[in-house]
Amino acid sequence: MSDYKDYVSGLIKRARAAQIQIENYNQEQVDKLCRAVARSVTTPDQIKVIGDMVYAEAGYGDLESKFFKLETRVKGALWDVLKMKSVGVLEEIPERGLVKIAKPVGVVAGLVPSTQPEVTPVIKALFALKARDAMVFAPHPKTEKSTAYVIDRMRGALKKYGAPEDLLICAEKPTVDMTNEIMRQADLVVATGGAPMVRAAYSSGTPAYGAGAGNANVVVDETADIEATAKLLINSKYFDQSSGCSCENAAVIHSSVYDSLISHMKANGAYVLNADEKEKLQKALWPNWPKDHALGRDIILQRASVIAERSGFSVPPETKLLLAEETGSGPDYPFSGEKLSVVLTMYRYDDFDQAIKIIKANQEYQGLGHSCGIHSFDDEKIMRYAMTMKSTRVAVRQAMTASNSGSWTSGNHWTSTLGCGTWGKTIVAENITVKHFMNFTWVARPIKPYIPTEEELFAGLD
Repeated sequence: MSDYKDYVSGLIKRARAAQIQIENYNQEQVDKLCRAVARSVTTPDQIKVIGDMVYAEAGYGDLESKFFKLETRVKGALWDVLKMKSVGVLEEIPERGLVKIAKPVGVVAGLVPSTQPEVTPVIKALFALKARDAMVFAPHPKTEKSTAYVIDRMRGALKKYGAPEDLLICAEKPTVDMTNEIMRQADLVVATGGAPMVRAAYSSGTPAYGAGAGNANVVVDETADIEATAKLLINSKYFDQSSGCSCENAAVIHSSVYDSLISHMKANGAYVLNADEKEKLQKALWPNWPKDHALGRDIILQRASVIAERSGFSVPPETKLLLAEETGSGPDYPFSGEKLSVVLTMYRYDDFDQAIKIIKANQEYQGLGHSCGIHSFDDEKIMRYAMTMKSTRVAVRQAMTASNSGSWTSGNHWTSTLGCGTWGKTIVAENITVKHFMNFTWVARPIKPYIPTEEELFAGLD
């Protein structure tokens, strides 16, 4: 689209006009809109329609997982959203004379990745509407049709309940230039996707929140429930063929339970690569290695049998996971990084400090700041691990894909965008939620002054 700047200006203008119409909505009105848009895409018939559409258009992932995401993650995010206050006075702190008031941001640019086109626009829409914002979405060209359909469903729900449809707008025929222009003209950018997309968001000149790069590693120590851990690792890594940045990429396992864990994983659908198969897979996953570490696009996000076939070997058709044993970390050992595929790297360790060292090295290579996990019942180790790692999330005895972005068994807020702190080159060290879609006004009344003494200020100094 040659006149994309004028086109984007028109989208932003429509979104601003719509946002002005709801900026004085009360909490009940806002919550009703959130319920309406969530229900519009989570009825049984729509879950199937959207899931089928995404699976056909994207050409990767797993159909049942896409149904699950719509059924579970959207409803989880809605439940989170409904429990939050977003209109009027949010907080009063009498001892400091402060009152915190919520205000809308305005128009938010929402970048939608091809890996999560079914849930990302819905969760972002819930956050925006809860904050009384409007949102202009920039879909990934690969899944433009699916994203547009989801947004159109939500627009219909808005219209049904008397709100302007243009609170949610999907750009048509997106290009890189158009997406950059949407980010430039919006009031806030929320970018979910790969590193180039997030870098573009931070370079847009507009305030931005972005997701950090993933490479989740987990420790399995000698106290772990090995049978349960094996199932968690399989289910988490297999979910949507590892399309999420939260899925486990490496397991660092105590030597005393290593063979037992491998045995249980094999019983649940894992296949251990031999040296020749690992070499073939490496060439297919990183076709330009060592020149660069770009992943092979015809390998990622595919079933294990497809990955094996395209790599030049075969595995049983029911195989869920490929296990690659490794000893090193960093650029010379590409299996230590993110793989966007049902390939799990396995390490042995004898001493807990050694396990921490391996994971630190892997995260320094890729995924710094994102997340890590530990399967252990030793609270001292769990806390030492959490205190040591440069991760914004540490999942304990949980599937990483469920814990990080919210689940019914994790207290983390449901989200589609995972901030990774300055470690991961993002500004937020937590899950992006409604509060990040709001501005705040602080009312400060005078309080009785208290001026500390010199002794209080400089206690403990010579």
